[in-house]
Amino acid sequence: MPATLADSDRNISPRQPSPERAAWRIALSCMVALAIAMGIGRFAFTPMLPLMLHEHLTDIQHGSWLASLNYAGYFVGALSCMWLRFTPTRIVRFALAATVVLTLAMGLLDSFAAWAVVRALAGVMSAWAMVFSAGWGFRKLGELRMPSLGGVIFAGPGAGIVVTGVLASLNGTLAWPARGGWLLCGVLALVLLGVIWRSFVPDSHDRVKHAGATKPSDGASAQMAAHAVKHGSGESVIPVTVLYGFAGFGYIITATFLPVIARQALPGSSWPDLFFPLLGLMVIPGAIIGARAPLAWDNRLLLAACYVMQGVGVGIGMVLPNAGGFALGSVLVGLPFTAITVYAVRECRRLRGDNANGLIGLVTASYGIGQIAGPLVAAPLVAATGSFTAALLCASGVLVLGAIGFVWDWRRSLERAP
Repeated sequence: MPATLADSDRNISPRQPSPERAAWRIALSCMVALAIAMGIGRFAFTPMLPLMLHEHLTDIQHGSWLASLNYAGYFVGALSCMWLRFTPTRIVRFALAATVVLTLAMGLLDSFAAWAVVRALAGVMSAWAMVFSAGWGFRKLGELRMPSLGGVIFAGPGAGIVVTGVLASLNGTLAWPARGGWLLCGVLALVLLGVIWRSFVPDSHDRVKHAGATKPSDGASAQMAAHAVKHGSGESVIPVTVLYGFAGFGYIITATFLPVIARQALPGSSWPDLFFPLLGLMVIPGAIIGARAPLAWDNRLLLAACYVMQGVGVGIGMVLPNAGGFALGSVLVGLPFTAITVYAVRECRRLRGDNANGLIGLVTASYGIGQIAGPLVAAPLVAATGSFTAALLCASGVLVLGAIGFVWDWRRSLERAP
């Protein structure tokens, strides 16, 4: 039988995969997509930066600009998602393919101006891939009645960080040039994209003009939407908007410079290149466990707990500047990395019900501004003091202030409650 005919008959074939198997395929494909977009497209720069510094391809000041340009690209990309009108799966394919090309370009180009453009575009592509692959994946999992696998999707960035961190460590051990490391990451992204390419095939839902209309077959989704519309506390959105930006600022200095910081504190040690992969490894259980927190738990208290955990993780390297301290810090920063996003989205839903998309976009923009500011604040502090201590103290303090802000907002809402 011709392959095309076999494909057309797949829906009625007795070998059609079970809903559970189909859901796992979707969840794992989206996880790999986020590993490419975030773990490679955004955060491969972190383990590659020490190699680039060692080869004098850049310095801390210019490295900070490259990091901030990538985060600025992510900020622009996240905002532009509101106006993109192509089918989600096509956007995901384009963004992931572009991420492969841009990652390879980091190894083929050799000027700061070119790298600046590449990193900014990589940020845009990672935002597109993240937003549309996660949105498409959650919809498909909902249709298959297995939304609990959503945590698997958000384990993707952690998995990507682990792989790129290990590759960068291997690159340094074998004394390969930094450009070789970028090319290796690009080839890995290409292989992973080839594995999941066919998973992102447009279906009938992807061709619907707008998600506002509810189909008769989506009765359960319609009930959920109606339930969400009825809710929405009417409270001010200012606290979550401002305080979520604190998280973006608080973690990003560690997420950008961890290998550099560890190398300064542990010169000659073989440990520094392993701390960033450890951070990524902790993102995986953190995403899965965090997504299962009961909806009855107050999001602000959950966010406060996550902020404190990350604040301790960011600052512990100053108190214990040894392998144990950096390992513990990596664990504490990585575990709540994705959970913070989950709880922030839940808080937006609590405040605005089914009309929360605009607020989600606003808090995402606030987070993006925090990410952009982090490296730009860190670079002059490092230049003035000769170490990252002041920058890390600033980041840790901002996270603690954010936690206090959420607890204060929670207590104030209790006082206003009838």
